[in-house]
Amino acid sequence: MPRVRSRGELIRKYVLENVEAHPADIVRQTIEHFGITRQAAHRHFQNLVDEKVLVPAGNTRNRTYRLAPPTKWERSFAITPGLGESQVWLEVAPHLGSLPENVRTIWQYAFTEMFNNVIDHSGSDEAIVGIEKSAASTTIRITDFGVGIFKKIQKALNLADERHAVLELAKGKFTTDPANHSGQGIFFTSRVLDDFRILSGTVFFSHHRGEDEDWVLGDEKDAPGTLVSMRLDNHTARTLTSVFDEFADVDYGFTKTVVPVRLTLFGDDQLVSRSQAKRLLTRFEKFRTVMLDFTGVQTIGQAFADEVFRVFTRAHPEVRIVEINAEPQVEAMIHRARADAASGP
Repeated sequence: MPRVRSRGELIRKYVLENVEAHPADIVRQTIEHFGITRQAAHRHFQNLVDEKVLVPAGNTRNRTYRLAPPTKWERSFAITPGLGESQVWLEVAPHLGSLPENVRTIWQYAFTEMFNNVIDHSGSDEAIVGIEKSAASTTIRITDFGVGIFKKIQKALNLADERHAVLELAKGKFTTDPANHSGQGIFFTSRVLDDFRILSGTVFFSHHRGEDEDWVLGDEKDAPGTLVSMRLDNHTARTLTSVFDEFADVDYGFTKTVVPVRLTLFGDDQLVSRSQAKRLLTRFEKFRTVMLDFTGVQTIGQAFADEVFRVFTRAHPEVRIVEINAEPQVEAMIHRARADAASGP
């Protein structure tokens, strides 16, 4: 991305984050913060006004600015035979308004992937699409009234609890219809957006980009069907390609994943048993590199560590397991298991 555009993105972000608190002197503050000329600042502000992001008031000398009010749109779509996600996207896209090409491309990917899931997997007769666009970001929500995504995964994998389905979604490469789907849609959609949430049944799943891979699992009121909520900064510099490249290599495609280990925990449980480790390890053999993120995990037991870092790694030497964000106690237990693996049978 060119340096000039990068600086423009920073200026834009600064203005949008501070204009509400400083409507009368936001121009002066922007000039001082970035060390730019008044003429340059006014060009940025005029662009924001032309894009209907900022609303000016008063004459040039005493002009104030405020954020434009958010726009909203909603429509129900009947899920009928032959309906395609691209067809729905053509009706939805105009309501996103003006967006940079990379942002529109991200939205096209994210929306079509999630609406395709509704068509192919939900069993719902209807889906409601809602858009809310503010000066800074856009949120799209897709609601269906079908079987519920977590319940469907629970049934497909014969899981004891539908909460276990969240862990499988976090890993990636999971689908209940492998003949027609790669299982990559939710994984990459959750990572290319700024905020991604799924509410279904009694399970709430959310990923916030840039917050230490902050996946959240919690109980909510039982919700019918599935609600997917997606938010993206209107002028992010991110691209689809850059996100795909984080989890791929030249020869093997989607070969790397990041798994939040704490999704294996429920309530006051500790990670101590081999059965917990085996649940975590399910489908790891589909990847060449698995990054285990131990954020939020204070301790692990010997049996858990042994199953992951000795038993599995011996059985699958082609899979590289790398721990990140591990506490000292966790690191010590991992080191012990690896030493046992290296010492022989």
